[in-house]
Amino acid sequence: MSRNHVQSARWPAPAEPVGALAEGAELVSGADSAYLELLARGASAEAYEQPLLVARAEGRPPEMIAELERARLLALRVRTELEGRRRREAELSALFETAHDLAGLRDVDAVLQAIVQRARSLLGTDVAYLSLNDPARGDTYMRVTEGSVAARFQQLRLGMGEGLGGLVAQTARPYVTDDYFRDDRFQHTLTIDAGVRDEGLVAILGVPLMLGPHVIGVLFAADRRARVFERGQIALLGSFAALAAAAIDGANLLTETRAAMAGLERANEIIKDRSAVIERASDVHDRLAELVLRGGGVHDVAAAVSQVLGGTVEFTDTADARSLATSRTEGHAVRHGDDWIAAVAAGGELLGALVLRGHPGLDPVDQRTLERAAMVTSLLLLARRSAAEAEQRVRGELLDDLLDARDRDPRQLLDRAARLHADLDATHVVLAARLGSPAAGAEEAAAARRRLWSAASHLATTRHGLAAARDGGTVLLLPLDPGDTAADLARRTARQLGTAVHQPVTVGASAPVADLAVRPETVAAGYAEGRRCLDAIHLLGRGGDGAAAEDFGFLGLLLAGERDVTGFVERTIGPVVAYDTRRGTELLRTLEAYFASGMSPARTKDDLHVHVNTVAQRLERVARLLGDDWQSPARVLEIQLALRLHRLAASPESR
Repeated sequence: MSRNHVQSARWPAPAEPVGALAEGAELVSGADSAYLELLARGASAEAYEQPLLVARAEGRPPEMIAELERARLLALRVRTELEGRRRREAELSALFETAHDLAGLRDVDAVLQAIVQRARSLLGTDVAYLSLNDPARGDTYMRVTEGSVAARFQQLRLGMGEGLGGLVAQTARPYVTDDYFRDDRFQHTLTIDAGVRDEGLVAILGVPLMLGPHVIGVLFAADRRARVFERGQIALLGSFAALAAAAIDGANLLTETRAAMAGLERANEIIKDRSAVIERASDVHDRLAELVLRGGGVHDVAAAVSQVLGGTVEFTDTADARSLATSRTEGHAVRHGDDWIAAVAAGGELLGALVLRGHPGLDPVDQRTLERAAMVTSLLLLARRSAAEAEQRVRGELLDDLLDARDRDPRQLLDRAARLHADLDATHVVLAARLGSPAAGAEEAAAARRRLWSAASHLATTRHGLAAARDGGTVLLLPLDPGDTAADLARRTARQLGTAVHQPVTVGASAPVADLAVRPETVAAGYAEGRRCLDAIHLLGRGGDGAAAEDFGFLGLLLAGERDVTGFVERTIGPVVAYDTRRGTELLRTLEAYFASGMSPARTKDDLHVHVNTVAQRLERVARLLGDDWQSPARVLEIQLALRLHRLAASPESR
């Protein structure tokens, strides 16, 4: 946006008092129009600074500058949201276009070429290609390439187990390398390395094409420079690989169908008999596509398939284990009694199952409909997981910055927190969480820590807080509700996390902290205090519980980051102090004399020069104020310490 264009909004001169309010409103309105124009033409983020710079240069009033700043931040947020939506729409559009191509499959080569082209475009790589296994020759060959310029690379045939593709085919898992020639995890051969070198490839990502439990090929995305592929990109390429495998599967089924139909004399009659079923399958496809496009969920898919199949379809993660394993292994729906079970899986991970209840007579087309619905369900679950993981990473990065990078701009911290629906101006508590019992092996321990981090991230999202993995456990920053205490929040968090991960979780909490954007160092101090409380809980044999410094009596003074002497005195003998202040009694003096005389009422009455009945009455009053257990050893120690601290705080020498 040019300077002259901004000046055309007729900024009021700083020295003109007459009509300043009206002109100020015109200024803000003009600025809003300017930001709308920037949004409309898709301007760069730097262009949004120009109206604000011009206003400052012309000496506009602070309130106008503040309004312009608000309009700029709002416009940038809208721009970021629009860009994110355009990117997600592009990915979903490509997946749905590919699924549409698959539904109307006529030429498998054209579908595979479209998949490779779209994968290359969305991942932004130099090259994308797809290889298929040749069982007859016992090797694998290039089927489709996009962006390739080397003839030798396009004609490569690889022996089983050779190169990165061989590693993917052997393990049925995605593999990625940011520098192919320096990676020794897979077998290098002269033929493969020569082809890769001709193409100039450096970073390569490969995901398997699966038909049931079998790897039939590999889908690749590669760059001619070093590059780190993100999880979302790996998942996206995996989705394209699933569609490619489905295309090949559909082509194979189509070939088998045509071969079978060629030997049948009643082919036309069979087609007529199956027309209703095919229409039903087309109907469910259209319904599923519509559901996904309008943002439907897993249970919406189950409801749509229920209507088409004339039964009850449910999504569950508690189906019959043997049938579920068979369906996952074979890649088809499996009958279990009067039910049908179709595994919902992505790659090597089982996500659940679609179960068709009370429908034993299921024809092959309806069975395929159930299986396709399971595939769509897996895509929905993966998409939601990717979005959730992305948000969890962003929340963790913000908390890491609050803990480590304490020189961050407070305005940027507040803006980042606002995008996550977190309010750094509110009072928070820093909680350190750790699993109560260690796992048997390193792999199990790592899995348990991941479950803890996932549960903590989910809790932070629902509570509008932040969470990050740290020091073998997790750290959470949660807002403190009015009337709640840090100790209550710690105990509640320990219960919630323990329930989520199915094992004890110990949580130590800091004292409440505030003004986190302005004073981010309080977050690190609060985390240190929470860890001290966490260690104290374990030392006291209370693993699986939650606590704050206030729960440890006088030990809390040592655990707290800031010595809350006043709070300790108030919690320990506050009711007695308040009673003396209101009534003008001498309960505090009686307590001091009682402890000084070895807790002997007879000696106490001599020191106070009162009758022994008076001492007894005063001690009864103390019991009603502090509780019947006030003379237990632990309470006696805390009360004596609180009395000394109260006297020191009240003495002139301490002031």
